[in-house]
Amino acid sequence: MTTCHLKEHILSGDYCAVTIENELLSVTLLPDKGADIYSLIYKPRDLDVLWKSPAGLRPKGAGIETSSGNSHVSWLDHYEGGWQGIFPNGGSACSYKGAPLSFHGEASVSAWDYRIVSKSASKITVEFTVNLARSPFKLVRLVTVESRLARVVMEEKITNTAEEEMHYMWGHHPALGAPFIDAGCRLHVPARGVETHDVEIATSRILPGVSGSWPMLNGRDEQTIDLSVMPSRDQRISELHYISELQDGWYGITNSKYNLGFGLVWPKEVFQYLWYWLELKGSFGHPWYGRSYVMALEPFTSVPGNGLERAIEKGTAPVLGPQESIEARVVATFFEPPDEINSISADGFVS
Repeated sequence: MTTCHLKEHILSGDYCAVTIENELLSVTLLPDKGADIYSLIYKPRDLDVLWKSPAGLRPKGAGIETSSGNSHVSWLDHYEGGWQGIFPNGGSACSYKGAPLSFHGEASVSAWDYRIVSKSASKITVEFTVNLARSPFKLVRLVTVESRLARVVMEEKITNTAEEEMHYMWGHHPALGAPFIDAGCRLHVPARGVETHDVEIATSRILPGVSGSWPMLNGRDEQTIDLSVMPSRDQRISELHYISELQDGWYGITNSKYNLGFGLVWPKEVFQYLWYWLELKGSFGHPWYGRSYVMALEPFTSVPGNGLERAIEKGTAPVLGPQESIEARVVATFFEPPDEINSISADGFVS
């Protein structure tokens, strides 16, 4: 009996899409747009854990720069939600070695090629590749779904094709939304440190640049805030934090209402930080207008989220030498959560 399926199809906005599924999950990627993961559905609950922006999938744009002349605005104009790969820049636009690096990096706005590597009833693997234009990097991502396993495996390789060394920022940006994300959801992260972004955000519960021991931080009115528990729905919050001193490369997010957990596993030596973004209807005006309820825990090589130049200043931007490569295996998994999570293995199994 065939249990794994692959479908090549077209979504709204004329985007090419590749959907891979088995008995337990379905994952849809957009080769035309950064090889974004557009949806990630757990079939037993009929639930897509990835957030969708109010704008949805807009018609294809010009890429790095559109008529706004601002890559941040352009990125948001075409941000459908879902899950992006961020490279070689994270956060604010900047300049590096004479190249303007766009907001969240060129890889997330480029069209990728893809090919079906293997296709059987028990396992499907699709390879996505792109050669960047403004930076001398080649990116390869193998996406695999296997029968009877509620996980998606991504094996990634980035190569510096230049004849000089290159700094970079690299991260994963999975935006999670309702109904999976809700008040009382718990974040299980094996970490020791956390620090708030150093820019004032009016609806943040915490002042800029405050640091502490994960998951506790002192709030504006001196109350202690537990960042591992999603706040009540009647609060309007916008925050950005950086989780550090990771003891292992995994996290789990659990929702007791659905008896469902979502986990992510990665090599800690590659992604040493987690960016923790909360946009809980707490930002007004462009681009959120008080209507977006979304959070993300993002494995990253670097901090802060102010672009590659700042990461180099902070000493957190890795370097690839000429013709060198870096590889990472990232696994997304669904599970029915126990009361406590001790660990998630490299293969996505929870104990």
